[in-house]
Amino acid sequence: MHAADTAAVAWWIWPIALFLATFALGIVAVLSGVGGGVLFVPIVGSFFPFHLDFVRGTGLLLALAGALSAAPSLLSSGLASLRLAMPFALVGSVMSIAGALLGLALPAALMQSLLGVTILAIAALMWRSKRSVYPEVAAPDRLASMLGLRGTFYDRASGREVTWQTHRTPAGLLLFSGIGLLAGMFGLGAGWANVPVLNLVLGAPLKVAVATSGVVLSVVDTSAAWIYLQGGAVLPLIAVPSIVGVMLGAKIGARLLHVAPAAAVRKLVIVLLLVAGVRSLLKGTGLWN
Repeated sequence: MHAADTAAVAWWIWPIALFLATFALGIVAVLSGVGGGVLFVPIVGSFFPFHLDFVRGTGLLLALAGALSAAPSLLSSGLASLRLAMPFALVGSVMSIAGALLGLALPAALMQSLLGVTILAIAALMWRSKRSVYPEVAAPDRLASMLGLRGTFYDRASGREVTWQTHRTPAGLLLFSGIGLLAGMFGLGAGWANVPVLNLVLGAPLKVAVATSGVVLSVVDTSAAWIYLQGGAVLPLIAVPSIVGVMLGAKIGARLLHVAPAAAVRKLVIVLLLVAGVRSLLKGTGLWN
């Protein structure tokens, strides 16, 4: 935290404000289908008086908590594919370690500026991104066949068994390398990028992509989070109210999911990311402290 800010406000105000903010973020994250980390890091890093290293470390733990809580049920239901997740999780986890080491080594002002640019890019991608429920994959590539990246799941909505396979595996591995690097550097988690790559690039059905993304997150974020823990960049005063707030907010969001207008919530998320991205960029360049 910055000394000037903490001197002006009682220390206990910030954990309470953080809990309230993350509670709201938890609701919005579920309704919009994005991970809490991609909202938490830019918003808290830009508008709260915490050092960015602590915010990024907490962002990873926050994304990890959500992924770990959901992964067992997703695997047991058959929607998440462990065989599909592991090659890309392995590549992403190695790169997330490199990203975490790089993020802790770079100056905070530079990281703040890079975070702003990254968040603005994510907002643009979210605005233009599309999803395909059942992508057409004519034939798997050689690497996908070797790794057995295919499966079957029962789709309750359509009441039928869906058989799927993937392609473009080398491109997927390259993209997950970049996703892991960004996840480690900025503590964003990676749900915002995992699902489009699994769905649109590799050709996995949307439900399989969403479910498998949580398994990938649990591996990638664990690797990066360990680096932040070892480096002393996880502060309980920030981490505890944040994780509790997001988890409670996510429960409310899950209940509202059936009635909330998804398109309106998605636009709200994009606006929040734009505001936080601009604020982070200006903060990093010293134009708005």
